[in-house]
Amino acid sequence: MKNPAPRLDPPPKRILIRGVNWLGDAVMTTPAIQRLREAYPEAHITLLTHEKLKDIWVAHPHIDEVETFAAGEGSGSIARRMKPKGFDLGIAFPNSPRTALELWRAGIPRRAGYRAAWRNWMLTHPISRATDVAHMRKRSVAEIRRLVESPESEASPSIPTASHHIHHYLRLTAAIGASPEAAAPHLEIPEESIAQFRSQCLPDTSEDLVWLGLNPGAEYGPAKRWRFDRFLHVAKEIQKEHNIGWIIFGAPNDITTRHIAEELPGLSGSPPTVDLVGRTSLSQLCAGLAFCRAVVTNDTGPMHVAAALGTTVVVPFGSTSIELTGPGLPGATSHKLLTTKEPCAPCFLRDCPIDFRCMDNISVEMVIDAVRSILPD
Repeated sequence: MKNPAPRLDPPPKRILIRGVNWLGDAVMTTPAIQRLREAYPEAHITLLTHEKLKDIWVAHPHIDEVETFAAGEGSGSIARRMKPKGFDLGIAFPNSPRTALELWRAGIPRRAGYRAAWRNWMLTHPISRATDVAHMRKRSVAEIRRLVESPESEASPSIPTASHHIHHYLRLTAAIGASPEAAAPHLEIPEESIAQFRSQCLPDTSEDLVWLGLNPGAEYGPAKRWRFDRFLHVAKEIQKEHNIGWIIFGAPNDITTRHIAEELPGLSGSPPTVDLVGRTSLSQLCAGLAFCRAVVTNDTGPMHVAAALGTTVVVPFGSTSIELTGPGLPGATSHKLLTTKEPCAPCFLRDCPIDFRCMDNISVEMVIDAVRSILPD
């Protein structure tokens, strides 16, 4: 969609956006929310989100109010809480029948969302998906083996820029009058939160110490994870060359990341390493990522958060696609996104069925060089 649809008449006064449930996807909706705010500057915009994601939205400049729901809360309960608030436009970012049902049961008179099975009748503005873009598709094991054995027999077509996930949400809001023009995903966090992170989580070190983040995990599965010993090698090598400290981020059950934290010098080391694996709330994670000069990370939700907060990310991409879900503005060069373009990648599988070449061919030297290019001489 090159041009937006006409603005709604009458323009909405109170908009409810039903947000997505995953961290990285939530970040990729922010350009659409920005364009919606620009189209309807006088409207009161409320975001309805899972309680686990609330912290990324509380300081967002284009959201007036955040409503949350708990895991396991039914659509009827959510709708009953939303109904008295008088929304006159509801937008369902997820494609599920349940999210359309929530808007319908809340009695919102205008309801927009993508067409999908079992929910079109609940939408007053059912929107067709684009047909001229690429979509995620898991490859079969047979297809992967065929591509590896005869890589020239099935050349991968180029992926249009408009295939990136941010455009998926932009097309939805453009159908109700917002601009479809791409913007970089953007989050904000109060300066006092960053200062509090600095005082509570980091040691008292010299002001000229540069802090970098290390985020070696990936919740989706092993195929997205560059090998942990390579992350460790990068961290140690950069510490030899520069006056930097590492802040290690990770989920509580991330055993691999825990091993990396144990292998690097601790708070009393020189340079120091701060182990925050499993020790941060989402708010603290955001503050820590915003504080870092750069973050070396796999393709994860925190990768998207860091980039949206203005922190440069260095990312090995293998089983997933830079063109579809890369951080930042699609096509921009502000981040260091590394790939070796293997014939079987992206496969979008949780586990590699062959030899993990897409990640193993991204060398330690490639990542070290990318980090070096960010650091001061």
